[in-house]
Amino acid sequence: MRLAQWYHQYGEAGTEQAVKRYAGAYEKAQVTVQWRPGNYDQQTAAALLTDSGPDVFEVNGPSLDQIQGGQVEDLTALLDGVKSDFNPAVLAPKMYQGKVYGIPQTVDMQMLYYRKSMLRDAGVEPPRTLDELVDAARKLSNSKVKGLFLGNDGGAGVLGGTPLYAAGLQLVTEDGKVGFDDPAAARALGKLRELYAGKALLLGAPTDWSDPSAFLQGLTAMQWSGLWALPQVQKELGDDFGVLPFPGEGSQGKPTVPVGAYGAAVSARSRHKEAAKEYVKWLWVERTDYQEDFALGYGFHIPARISLAKKAGKLRTGAAADAVRFATEHGYAQPLLWTPASQTAYQDALSRIIKDGANPESELRGVVRKVSAELDRVKHTS
Repeated sequence: MRLAQWYHQYGEAGTEQAVKRYAGAYEKAQVTVQWRPGNYDQQTAAALLTDSGPDVFEVNGPSLDQIQGGQVEDLTALLDGVKSDFNPAVLAPKMYQGKVYGIPQTVDMQMLYYRKSMLRDAGVEPPRTLDELVDAARKLSNSKVKGLFLGNDGGAGVLGGTPLYAAGLQLVTEDGKVGFDDPAAARALGKLRELYAGKALLLGAPTDWSDPSAFLQGLTAMQWSGLWALPQVQKELGDDFGVLPFPGEGSQGKPTVPVGAYGAAVSARSRHKEAAKEYVKWLWVERTDYQEDFALGYGFHIPARISLAKKAGKLRTGAAADAVRFATEHGYAQPLLWTPASQTAYQDALSRIIKDGANPESELRGVVRKVSAELDRVKHTS
């Protein structure tokens, strides 16, 4: 029997060979791996509507539309007895009405990197609150160095809902309502405007937030970036750096980091659904050796299984161990009910607040209205 499996193109050398090696080791079916460059999400969305698509595919979802449209199989049974070992923050968006539609493969996360020597020289402590972050960024800025880099757009693109979670709020509540209809939201977003207006942010850097170059070249004392940057930062700065979650804001606030995961899913159009599920269980539930290899053998990701993340050698010390702790204790993922329309409404408002100084209260009122209507729409579809 033949099964077709799709992956998006990873930039990390060796990953493609590794996933083909895993597939080749499976004895119950002949698994053909397709490595798909280009706009992967569009390719899979289109393929799910035809009979020529993959049986098994990785997905930055599945999306609510794919689940409600019956395009992906229910994989709940594959996690019998091990569900609690998967990082709950990344498993939650792969669940709908109590059923699991994607098995998380690895956890990616973002966090704040800071240069210990620069903070020490300026007499600044690592920031634990959003006010302290604003203050630190100002004190660390001078003619040569900016205090903080949140991306060339001032942070609207990368931060997304992170400041809301840091204020103790959510994008969508457990019962499917708007989770940030609260004065604390406007206060938190207003502080991002303070950072921008106070000229403490690095803007117009040669590379964007996902690349640590600005931090490594000493253009900024602190930078928001991904876990994937850690090996490069460690190699170039040794122990002259530390990592932090996004700091909490206000009395209800808490430190927070965004996490996400590609998941393995099975197409409802597969001619071999049961065999495809069996293969997914073998690879992403049973073969923990492959799961650890996939996470840490080529790039730098956290295994989706809590037990693996705790015992992986590369994650047991220093900043890597801190990152695992942040992801486990402070991680949030975009909720399944947070649709592209809601994301666009929020993102546009956040950009206007940060860059144009638009009024946070009135901007958020408009977003709450739009998101509320969007949540009503998706609830009526189910």
